[in-house]
Amino acid sequence: MKLIVLVRHAVNEYVAIKKLAGWTPGVHLNDEGRRQAELLAQRLATSRQPFHALYTSPLERTRETAAPIAAALSLEACLLKGVGEVRFGEWEGRGLEELGKEELWRMVQTYPSGMTFPGGETFRAMQARAVNAVESVAAALEPKQAAIVVSHADVIKAIVAHYAGIHLDHFQRLVISPASISVLGLTPHRPVILRLNDTAHLPEPAPVTDEGAPAEEGAESPAASDQAGSKNGQPQEE
Repeated sequence: MKLIVLVRHAVNEYVAIKKLAGWTPGVHLNDEGRRQAELLAQRLATSRQPFHALYTSPLERTRETAAPIAAALSLEACLLKGVGEVRFGEWEGRGLEELGKEELWRMVQTYPSGMTFPGGETFRAMQARAVNAVESVAAALEPKQAAIVVSHADVIKAIVAHYAGIHLDHFQRLVISPASISVLGLTPHRPVILRLNDTAHLPEPAPVTDEGAPAEEGAESPAASDQAGSKNGQPQEE
């Protein structure tokens, strides 16, 4: 069995201001997020599982989460564009309260597989590229080896949904908290979900909110909102 450890980036500065970060440049971890990243690195470094590779989304908040992990495990953090955040297009940088008034918001909550973000991508395209990226990581591993992939809430939820056989329209039922660990076990016969949203290394895991937005970093994404606290199951953006 090959192991893929999916890590959501830690809390960032967009959380407090409740804006959808997406691919907005310059979104960094805040003080709490940096503490979470250090605790996450300690958790992984003291586990009995050896890790053979570390990959991260290209965005600042994921790279900053991966940095202490790389130092603790003596690994190079390799960029993996396929696990980058959802391309929210014209919605990026906008406040969640404002976006909640958009007519498309309900579609994000109830029919994400049919949603195309204005000037952005579809959830289907995001899931396909993210799963392809994970498959490329797995292909580079030998049996019994493990790799860490640092990504974003909605992306991790979409990956887990694929391997769990959950339709994309239900992926918001999954909760992926900041600095959490989820583990996939991949075998030639079938995938298994070994761990989901593990935050035992955090003294005070981020509370689940009920705002109805994607689980984004700062805030939950338009989709994640409904599930993990989101009122209507919107994407959880990191």
